Amino acid sequence: MDPEGPVRVTGGREERSPAPWTRLRAFADLARLHFLPVWPLVFCSGLALAAETYGGFSWTLGVKAVAMAACGFTAGLVLNDYIDRTLDRRDVDPAFTRYWRPFGTRPIPSGTVQPREALALFLLLVGAATAIALTLPWPRPAVLIGLGLYSYAAEAFYQIAKRHQRFPVAQLLGRTDFALFPVAGYLCLGAPDGIALRFFLAFYPWTLVHLGVNDMADLENDRARGLATIPVLYGTRGTAAWIGGWTALHLAAGAFFYPSLGIIPLASWAIASVLLLAVTGWIFADPVPERGLRVLPLLHLSLLVSSLGILAGAAV
Repeated sequence: MDPEGPVRVTGGREERSPAPWTRLRAFADLARLHFLPVWPLVFCSGLALAAETYGGFSWTLGVKAVAMAACGFTAGLVLNDYIDRTLDRRDVDPAFTRYWRPFGTRPIPSGTVQPREALALFLLLVGAATAIALTLPWPRPAVLIGLGLYSYAAEAFYQIAKRHQRFPVAQLLGRTDFALFPVAGYLCLGAPDGIALRFFLAFYPWTLVHLGVNDMADLENDRARGLATIPVLYGTRGTAAWIGGWTALHLAAGAFFYPSLGIIPLASWAIASVLLLAVTGWIFADPVPERGLRVLPLLHLSLLVSSLGILAGAAV
């Protein structure tokens, strides 16, 4: 058991502060630390494509890209928790939290991390990503910082707009931030060209499949929070149709993108597509929250496989 932390006085009452180890675990949960290696891989898949097209790759740039991706994406996750800090107190089912957070806690609602500390961490991470971007040749810093600002604005809009909506505008606009993430990696070295556009068009439907499965898995909590997510708006059968429709669009858009990348990225995408189709089929067979939570690892594995395939294709 953790040793008790120091005593503090709040409102005339003595309260014991969380122990240091408890605090470290809370910040690990805030950052979804066990997923941290994934975000740089997605970002650097875009960088690898740009290096193939334009040349000019260096390991220094690679290290900068990894650090920028880790800081930038984690900042978005912290922003998510900061905006939803009050609504997250209404959670009734801890299963989804246990999947996404290594120690299974909601640090801000539990009081282990104060809102001002989460906001300070968000600003620190954004500042670090910005500082790294500013070391790149002009005008890349302006492009990357602009994409970052847009992405955080889209994330904030998504979190707030889904509280009061009758049509999933929040989801359709909000997921553009994730879809732009590998494109931002591409723009660390490349230009906004046809490859970048086709990458976005192929990845955007996948992000909406991911959103639908996430919403399915977290349905009970979203009902308790009063959020207009896809299952709340359309029911679980409607969410299965959402997932199936966006899966089909991902496969169609991917067919115009991955074959041009070479045999390794194409083979990796084929494997990822089989995993995605399996996820979609299992959701259709039994569209319940438990099934959504069960297939999430396969969905994340499909992202990992396709990203690693692009990286491997650029390396050989």
